[in-house]
Amino acid sequence: MLSIKNVSKSYSKGKVKAVDGISIEVMPGEIFGFLGPNGAGKTTTIKMIAGILPIDQGRITIAGHDIEKEPLQAKKSMGFVPDTHDIYERLTGIEYLNFIADVFDMPSSQRKTNIEKYLEMFEMKNAAGQAIKSYSHGMKQKIILTGALLHEPSLWLLDEPMTGLDPKAAHLLKEEMNTHCAKGNTVFFSTHVLEVAEKLCHRLGIINKGKIIAVGTLEELRQKGDASLESIFLDLTGEKRDDHA
Repeated sequence: MLSIKNVSKSYSKGKVKAVDGISIEVMPGEIFGFLGPNGAGKTTTIKMIAGILPIDQGRITIAGHDIEKEPLQAKKSMGFVPDTHDIYERLTGIEYLNFIADVFDMPSSQRKTNIEKYLEMFEMKNAAGQAIKSYSHGMKQKIILTGALLHEPSLWLLDEPMTGLDPKAAHLLKEEMNTHCAKGNTVFFSTHVLEVAEKLCHRLGIINKGKIIAVGTLEELRQKGDASLESIFLDLTGEKRDDHA
């Protein structure tokens, strides 16, 4: 479903290597958690997958489509949630969702059903007619999520999707992720909440200083560290721990 092969990305005219020759294969039916410290290269990688940043070296394919050679086909196969709330704030929620549905050529029956489903799920029906600029942080996250999932893409590409969500909305999103993958689809998401990753993901990848330092199931990663994902993560990334805390 998602193939990342020997991908690199540098900034400052090549002086700063944000992503350094990484390779990851994510299969249909998988929830894949992408972990790493701040500045490790997570968001840069996700923006390359989404086609927002050009790839310096390597190749990324989504559902068999090269993101640089076949960008429209690749992007039609994914729903992308960024780590920022860059959104058309002058639109109302429902105008934004219909705009997204138009972008993906969604038939009227499908768009109506899916808009109603997610507005109900995220308790946004009453706010749908309001301008997005009036929304709270969490409400903006919910409308962005709705727009990303609306066209039923095979790949959900989510950068810190739980940020700003209340506990109920976060729980429902996790259920949706499981349901999505049970149908043979794929979720690739980054998170700083290791407990969520530990409970939700089929496999995990850890990036540090632009390099992939571990990929596997939690059981496979446990061979390289302690029992908890937190301990494994801290050991592999070299982050300091206060064992007396």
